[in-house]
Amino acid sequence: MMIQPMIRLSRWLAGNASLFIIAIAILTFFLPELFVWVRGTTQTVILGIIMLTMGLTLTTDDFRILARRPLDILLGTCAQFFIMPCVAYLLTRVFHLEPALALGILLVGCCPGGVSSNIMSYLCHGDVAFSVGMTCASTLLAPVMTPLLMQLTAGEIIEIDAVGMFLNILIVTIIPVGIGCFLNYTYSNSRHFPTIQSLMPGLSVICLACIVGGVISTVHDDLIARGLWLFLWTFAVVFCHNTLGYIFGYMAGRIAGFTQAKKRTISIEVGMQNAGLATVLAGNFFAAQPLAVLPCAISCAWHSISGTILAGIFLRFDKKTKKGC
Repeated sequence: MMIQPMIRLSRWLAGNASLFIIAIAILTFFLPELFVWVRGTTQTVILGIIMLTMGLTLTTDDFRILARRPLDILLGTCAQFFIMPCVAYLLTRVFHLEPALALGILLVGCCPGGVSSNIMSYLCHGDVAFSVGMTCASTLLAPVMTPLLMQLTAGEIIEIDAVGMFLNILIVTIIPVGIGCFLNYTYSNSRHFPTIQSLMPGLSVICLACIVGGVISTVHDDLIARGLWLFLWTFAVVFCHNTLGYIFGYMAGRIAGFTQAKKRTISIEVGMQNAGLATVLAGNFFAAQPLAVLPCAISCAWHSISGTILAGIFLRFDKKTKKGC
């Protein structure tokens, strides 16, 4: 009897993810002890649950896309792992970021695409199959690409434990996604499995909100000590990074001669990062620089908001085009 209300709650959370995450962040700022438990191993487990929810929604057809459309996926993934790290590196120079904040934005830039990008592609009439393929490809490559790119972009700031980062990403992304895919493949015909799948978006949002809450509790004292300026300066960097990702991603699609749907998809895929993964990695590998998690936490919330805004802009463009015809 409780299943239907839970499904409705899951849908509401998925549709209002950014508002829910922001509400948790504000609440945690005033009550930092609420999420003080979200640290270290707990934070890693929570991210693992998020990636498990992703795996539970993937089918074998989603992975066949990688074989059916190799050129599209290759171009998209190259854009993902080239544009965002480069933009992040340039922004650390332009904004003269202190080492901790620089590490955070570089980590966001070097991570794979975000899971919610698939939803945004669907909302703006993008190429959803292409979006899923890009997310799968960048996630599978993340254990190698993220440590390598961090070594190249942040190696001069701090010593990067590339092997440790590789293993950590493997544990918190590839293994949970693999388990989720296996369960989907094994039990997809089960009568109750679609119900379980329908609860996953809400669970994913709750887990991401917990990670953001944990970050706010970690940097709470620094935010109090350094005031609103620290938040606004960091948000400005996150905003520029995310927006330039959308713009350059769309331009990459134009250069590649993609259709309108694919240009929208690659724009969203490049601009939206797996900031939850960046947050966990920052906590695990840059604990001596606690402010490194701040750009990651802001990105968690802002990428969901900006993705929704961009999808809305694309839809308004479609309506104007139809009226013009």
